[in-house]
Amino acid sequence: MTEPFLREERRGAVLMLTMNGPEDRNALSSARQCEEFVEACRRINADQGIRAVILTGRDPAFCSGGNVKHMRSLEGFMAGRVEEVAEGYRASLQQLALSLYEVQVPVIAAVNGPTFGAGLDIACMCDIRLASDRARFSETFVRLGLISGIGGAWFLPRVVGASRAAELSFTARVFNAAQALEYGLVSEILAADRLMSRALELAEEIAGHSGSALRFCKRLLRRSDGSDLRTSLDLTAALQAIAHQTPEHHAAVESFLAERERR
Repeated sequence: MTEPFLREERRGAVLMLTMNGPEDRNALSSARQCEEFVEACRRINADQGIRAVILTGRDPAFCSGGNVKHMRSLEGFMAGRVEEVAEGYRASLQQLALSLYEVQVPVIAAVNGPTFGAGLDIACMCDIRLASDRARFSETFVRLGLISGIGGAWFLPRVVGASRAAELSFTARVFNAAQALEYGLVSEILAADRLMSRALELAEEIAGHSGSALRFCKRLLRRSDGSDLRTSLDLTAALQAIAHQTPEHHAAVESFLAERERR
């Protein structure tokens, strides 16, 4: 039986996902890999016990993007007539993008090494990005005469801004972790041997809060890009009304007041 591309490890309320294809630097080369992402995201959304997710790659890379050998041989996502290739992207890589972006709990990308092409786009689908000092990044597509088929033109500007996204997309330049921090792509740089422990520390800090509040908060943050203020406030009112009725909210208020009285 073929080993899964996505390895899962549960740490309490935190789920760790590891892309497991080190022989080709965790490249995305099959519909099966995309299906594993879609299924994992579905399970996360259905499990109220999961409050945070960490996504990383098995060393030596986070994800090297598409399989260039398949591009040359016109197999995998590149196989078939023009309309078949287009539909293949819609049915596989783009389903991965939709599913990962729509995960209802916070997702931390622990970027442990090279993160190119679709790999960079996957990192941008996450909510928070931490980088190893060994990480390198590139939106490589134009170097290969391509564009991002997984949504990079939508994700990258939302993370680094329109001007920087255009620069990185048009040049396909490789940049390091320090530059990624300067661009706002990552929020922290760690020594390679500290990356996963820091990602877990951050995930556990997040997971210590109300599961429903985290899901509501992420939903509002995701909607803030595409809605006007009135629409956002209307959704906020509806979600806040629900939040006020949850046992987690009541318990958190009691804990807060008890702690204040002790002080």
